[in-house]
Order: sequence, then structure tokens, then C-alpha cells
Amino acid sequence: MPIKLPSSLPAFDVLTREGVMVMEEGRAAEQEIRPLRIGLLNLMPRKIQTETQFARLIGATPLQIELSLIRMSEHQARNTAAEHMETFYRPFCDVLASGEKFDGLIITGAPIEHLPFDQVTYWDELKQVFDWTQTHVHSTFGVCWGGMAMINHFHGVKKHLLDHKLFGCFRHTNLAPSSPYLRGFSDDFVIPVSRWTEMRQEEIDAVAGLVTLLGSEQAGPCLVEDTAHRALYIFNHFEYDSDTLKQEYDRDIANGTPINVPQNYYPDDDPSRPPLNRWRSHAHLLYGNWINEIYQSTPFDPSLIGT
Repeated sequence: MPIKLPSSLPAFDVLTREGVMVMEEGRAAEQEIRPLRIGLLNLMPRKIQTETQFARLIGATPLQIELSLIRMSEHQARNTAAEHMETFYRPFCDVLASGEKFDGLIITGAPIEHLPFDQVTYWDELKQVFDWTQTHVHSTFGVCWGGMAMINHFHGVKKHLLDHKLFGCFRHTNLAPSSPYLRGFSDDFVIPVSRWTEMRQEEIDAVAGLVTLLGSEQAGPCLVEDTAHRALYIFNHFEYDSDTLKQEYDRDIANGTPINVPQNYYPDDDPSRPPLNRWRSHAHLLYGNWINEIYQSTPFDPSLIGT
């Protein structure tokens, strides 16, 4: 089954060319199937790139997915055309007022790591989003800063600044092979990492009910399950395209921003050579497993979600 997207959304053509099954709303309505409703609260500046990355991963399962794009109500995107935002995104205040419920919600990262959480301009509304997920979302996936913000809100786990950017592809270990979210995972693999902050394993371990599923000796905890809040928190970037780290590196070099070559990313750490994608298969496994777990456990009647 495909992911249902507006035909004018840029991701529609990109994913079609890649062979991902996509379907327009009219055709989807002809199928007597309740699609899984997945929301994407997109906090990243390059909205189109991010929405395409996540649509690619959640659209590669046998289930029909209906993707809803959501933005913070008052925060104005500066790197995405206003027309795109007006056409495809709904402010959270409208979603809240509608009372609608979602089988899943992805909350992305945001390039505001240096700020304390309570100094983020939309922090009060984001806390409202977190609390709303407990009654209106069956399963929430917080990514990078979004995951750090969510685990901080619910459990008080702190975000710590690093003295250098953790940047590159780092080896990670499968710490919970029996977890349904890690079905099909290798014992170790690489994940792209790009952040100036970290969560510390000992502080996560101190919170009852939090279980670390993936971790790295170099990059620390990566994927944390929070059963009580029906949530997963991932601090690294399985969703990245092959050249996303390259784009970040080239941007910083062009701007004169001090930056190290992303570790273990370019062949022989040589930026003149094209990088190899060594995480794509595990990215699809993780998000496919997440979608499957939602399908297995979400109520057939959407009104019962969160009850």
C-alpha cells in the first residue's frame, strides 16, 4: 500500500521517481481501508527536504499512510516559501481545536540546540503538544532535538552541551535485539550524527521506565523507549539522505564556520569523494517496525486513541 500525499507536494514526485508507492487522495478514497494517520510536526528550517525524508521512510511499508504536515502556530518559517507552508501545513492550534487524533506523530529536530529549552520562542506551545500526544496520539517519535525536548519535558532528563560538534557516521550497538522496533537489525551498524548536545546514559538509566535500545561508545545513547508515554526518542538521524551531512559540511566551509570533516562518512575521510550511504536499510527497518507496531496496537476506531 502507498503513502497518501497531495500530488502537488514536492515529495510526491521525488518519491514516485524513487519507486515509493504514492497515491493521490481521490484514488486513496476508493480503497475501503482505514489508513494510518501519521502527523509530522516539522521544526526544521528546510521543510521540503525534511518532509520528503520522513515520507520516504514511513511510505515504504505495506500499509496505507495518510501524512499530515503540522507547524508551530506562531513561528514563521524563513527558509521555506510562504506559499508552500500555506498550502500544505496546518498550525498546531488548528489541529488542537479540531479534536482529531493520530495513530502516530513524528516531532523533528530543530537547529536551536544551544538554547535552554525554556528560552525557545515556541516552548510553551511545544509543551502543549507533548501533553496533547498523551490523549490524541497513539505513538510519538521524537527525533534529535525533538526527542531531547520531549524526554526533558516528561522526565527532566537534561541536555548537555558538547565542546565540539558530534558530526559524522558512528557505529551503534543493538542493545535490545528482542525489541519489536529492532526486528531485523544487525548487531552493529552506523547512523549519521550531527549535534552539539548530548543526553547522558546514566541520567536516562536513573529514570524508571526508560529503556535504551540503541547506543554508541562514541555518540552515547541513541534510541530510547518510553512505554508509559507511548514514545520513542532518537537523538541521531536515520532519516538523512546520502548527502545531508555533505550539505551541512559544505555550508559551514562556505560560511567560514569552523567544522571538522564528518567522521567515517567520506571514503578514507576524503571530502572530494562522494559519500556512501551505509544506514539506509536500517532506517527503513526502524520506521517500518514503528509503523507495524502502531498498526498492531492502535484502535480501529480513531476516537478511542488515547483513552
